Amino acid sequence: MITHDKEIKIFAANSNKILAEKIADILDLKLSDSHVGRFSDGEINININDTVRGSDVFVIQSTCEPVNENLMELLIMIDALKRSSAGHITAVIPYYGYARQDRKAKARDPISAKLVADLLTAAGANAVMTMDLHAAQIQGFFNIPVVHLVGAPILTSYYSKKFKNDMDDIVIVSPDFGSVTRARNFAEKLNVPIAIVDKRRPKPNVCEVLNIIGEIKNKKIILIDDVVDTAGTLVNAASALIDKGAKEVYACCTHPVLSGPAIERLQNSVIKEIVVLDTIPLSEEKQIDKIKVLSVSAVFAEAIERVYEHQSVSAMFI
Repeated sequence: MITHDKEIKIFAANSNKILAEKIADILDLKLSDSHVGRFSDGEINININDTVRGSDVFVIQSTCEPVNENLMELLIMIDALKRSSAGHITAVIPYYGYARQDRKAKARDPISAKLVADLLTAAGANAVMTMDLHAAQIQGFFNIPVVHLVGAPILTSYYSKKFKNDMDDIVIVSPDFGSVTRARNFAEKLNVPIAIVDKRRPKPNVCEVLNIIGEIKNKKIILIDDVVDTAGTLVNAASALIDKGAKEVYACCTHPVLSGPAIERLQNSVIKEIVVLDTIPLSEEKQIDKIKVLSVSAVFAEAIERVYEHQSVSAMFI
């Protein structure tokens, strides 16, 4: 419940309006009136129909597929709000597109995550709120405050209830070395051991499992990652774990990108269930029985309220 005297406005573009409505509902607010459409030539047309002068404004928009369309909607809406004299604009981006392009992997590569940060700042955002950046150091790409939320407490709460009588059989597995810290923190919350899948990626979106480090025989496995894109990593890791003697394999992630052959791969895989968060909305064809969706709305609502009330956000995750 918002009690601050200063006016707050919650806006949403088109990428994840259902999540935006959930967040607003928790805050006992309604989404502010706006329209995001297209001109006949495809250019984005935005109308802000509420007065925002001097208000604290939060714009909710995941930059998921179609990434460039959703990013431009966000940038143009921020610009419109800035030009309407909004007091403070926070870009709430549950899924930050281009986050995986955070460094030069080879000569002449762009660092697109930094470019997006510059664009958001240039458009007029005063702060950014997001969840589980692919690399936490992306926060340093911004010259404005970044509120970095984590989805792990939602997932660990789910698994602590699901496996409350089987915790001795659970092992958290990182699908690669890049996710080891995430897996370790996740395992500490559940007080269970971890293992690591050692893999080689010969080319983008293709991975080859080499070895498994850790004891997984006759264990129930929870594979954890921040993003599931084509699902090749998860599916290959799950098969390798079963081949090495794991009893069952479950998986979870924050951001269900699920592009290309992901759904078919997951449907045909040995993974019994994959739990995802609703930072990215799932189209109807992606809503298969193996996928369970948990909502981040309560976390974002609390973070927005804390930012608005000038309270600590980090205290949410202690």
